[in-house]
Amino acid sequence: MFQRTIAQQISEGLGKPNTALILYGPRQAGKTTIVKQLLQDIPDTIVFIGDDLYTQSLLARHELENLKRIVGSATTIFIDEAQRIENTGLTIKLLVDNLPVTVIASGSSSFELANRLSEPLTGWARTFHLHPLSWEETAAKYRMIDPESALEEMLRFGMYPRVHTLESNQEKEEYLYSYINSYLYRDLLEFEQIKKPRKVVDLLTLLAHQIGKEVAVSELSNALGLSQKTVENYLDILEKMFILVNIRGFSRNLRKEVTKTSRYFFVDVGVRNALIRSFVPLSVRNDAGELFENWFVMERIKRAGNQRRFTGFYFWRTYDQQEINLVEELDGRLIGFECKWSPISIAKTPKDWLQSYPDAGFEAVSRGNWRGYLEEP
Repeated sequence: MFQRTIAQQISEGLGKPNTALILYGPRQAGKTTIVKQLLQDIPDTIVFIGDDLYTQSLLARHELENLKRIVGSATTIFIDEAQRIENTGLTIKLLVDNLPVTVIASGSSSFELANRLSEPLTGWARTFHLHPLSWEETAAKYRMIDPESALEEMLRFGMYPRVHTLESNQEKEEYLYSYINSYLYRDLLEFEQIKKPRKVVDLLTLLAHQIGKEVAVSELSNALGLSQKTVENYLDILEKMFILVNIRGFSRNLRKEVTKTSRYFFVDVGVRNALIRSFVPLSVRNDAGELFENWFVMERIKRAGNQRRFTGFYFWRTYDQQEINLVEELDGRLIGFECKWSPISIAKTPKDWLQSYPDAGFEAVSRGNWRGYLEEP
């Protein structure tokens, strides 16, 4: 079992009557596990599984007396995969408005769950985001392993909790292929806005071959035979399903900075490798640098989220090709990170970055020093 960083934050909201806690995150990230662990020592709890058809019909009736009978004497209520329940926000509001209960709702689609919650919980709910495992959460497992070997493992198979409980590489590969074929494809089929789920998988595969590169929707549209509006809609859904993260260009005052393009990163590089069907060692890959960048960007995003730091994430590039892989903005302070996989490459601070943002920081991240940027000092 892994000690999840946000467990303490969630536990602080438990036991408080008239409270709603919303836990977002991708499938298999550990949402159900973390909540059930927290509820073990809390008496008078009841769990509803949103994937269950009977539960869906039971909780879809927005009648207070009916809900009182269902809940009984429970003071803590957990609704897992709450996006499956029609207008679940109204149900939760009825409960927290009228009963001395704490309601925890989890969902693997921020798009669907947000729509189901809608306005009823505005100002009532406290929201948490559970990512796949972070380096800090897995560090104890790798304490006795060479850092480069640990990095190789994570860049090939990603950070989903299940991956880190399996022994053989074959088991890890089979799990990640199953994740795509079962969870990902099934969820895509259930989105009314997605008419051609196979095309969405093709879109993901195209993006998997260009992680960390700027994406032109027009090129994706031509390659897939879809309209640009459809591609944009699919990209938006994939973000809200926690498959992709969209990083935009950063600019404050330099006219030659690129700001209108996006770079897409995968929430988990193991899923990305499954899409291109390649788990070969890093020594024989030509995409090790891109994998390292994607993994590091996501680790910084996880770190900020786990610490409840509301950080802005961007990339920075000028039209004359000066660039920085990742720019973070927190409380008005900027810091840039440039990832270099090759041990002989030396990242130098771009001249225009120094001139335009003299108070900003700049760090070169490599195979030899990455842990210093992902662990508490």
